[in-house]
Amino acid sequence: MADPRFFKVAGPFSLEQLAEISGSEIGDKSRETRMFSDILPLDSASQNDVSFIDNRRYIEAFRNTNAGAVVVAPELVDQAPESAALLITDNPYTGYAKLTQAFYPQNAFTDGKINAHAIVDPSAKTGKNVSIDAGVVIEAEVEIGDNTQIGANTVIGVGVIIGNNCLIAANVTLIHCIIGSDTIIHTGVRIGQDGFGFAPGMPRHTKVLQLGRVLIGNEVEIGANTTIDRGAGPDTIVGDGTKIDNLVQIGHNVQIGEGCFIVAQTGLSGSTVVGNFVALGGQVGIAGHLTIGDGAKVAAKSGVSIDVAPGVTVAGIPAQNARDHWKGLAMLRRLVKEKRGK
Repeated sequence: MADPRFFKVAGPFSLEQLAEISGSEIGDKSRETRMFSDILPLDSASQNDVSFIDNRRYIEAFRNTNAGAVVVAPELVDQAPESAALLITDNPYTGYAKLTQAFYPQNAFTDGKINAHAIVDPSAKTGKNVSIDAGVVIEAEVEIGDNTQIGANTVIGVGVIIGNNCLIAANVTLIHCIIGSDTIIHTGVRIGQDGFGFAPGMPRHTKVLQLGRVLIGNEVEIGANTTIDRGAGPDTIVGDGTKIDNLVQIGHNVQIGEGCFIVAQTGLSGSTVVGNFVALGGQVGIAGHLTIGDGAKVAAKSGVSIDVAPGVTVAGIPAQNARDHWKGLAMLRRLVKEKRGK
């Protein structure tokens, strides 16, 4: 069970409700009428809990679970214990994810109150049931949508717009940006600061004013201490449904499509264009003014210096077709072994 000091459980839910939420079908032999109060791992769930299995490595735990209901793929139904009601789906992990959101909704701590120690400009507009914690500063002409929570000591600059159902954590800075709905921004994120733009010269470099914005789509998640620079003239854009890990740097004018995964410590240089459903592994570096095509994948620690075609997987420094990269490493290892053998 999740620690109630940090997580508030919702429900309970009936088996029919669980099936609807998770996109599952109730197994033929499942005639469960009880209510389910929590979602727990297979080895700790009780008859009043729901669990899931998505990996055959846990088949023994599945066979012996005491869970009252289990989200399971069709091919594992024959391994289920007699006592468990089954929620059958081709995507049990997605079903599990949806159930976690139902049992532990992100706005469970939203109380619709503005703390007395927050500073909110009179011209700012806040929607229904907005929570604003202590130490928050909200400047002029800000707009905040319904059911949004703003964590302690966050600063929201002039003119920023935030959509509905957002969770903005503590110590976040938002300036020169528009944030969509259903978006989560974790602790320490900085969005909208100057991009790194200078006209080189001697004896001094001349600053290029950054006159664009940052546009964040709907259902985006941005990890702790990530920074997203505003555009120099064009906007910096993050598309709907994109998930960004901790400690990612996104430079000015970068355009990121829908449904991308960007893992920790990745850096995208200015004016990079990333297509839809692209996956960037940890510590990837991408040079400026490149295009990463739809569905491309970049392996961890790769350095990308040329465009990546749609659907291609690249790896290495400099990044190349992943298969060629691994073949090259294998060949190098063979050469080293042969040399040692002599």
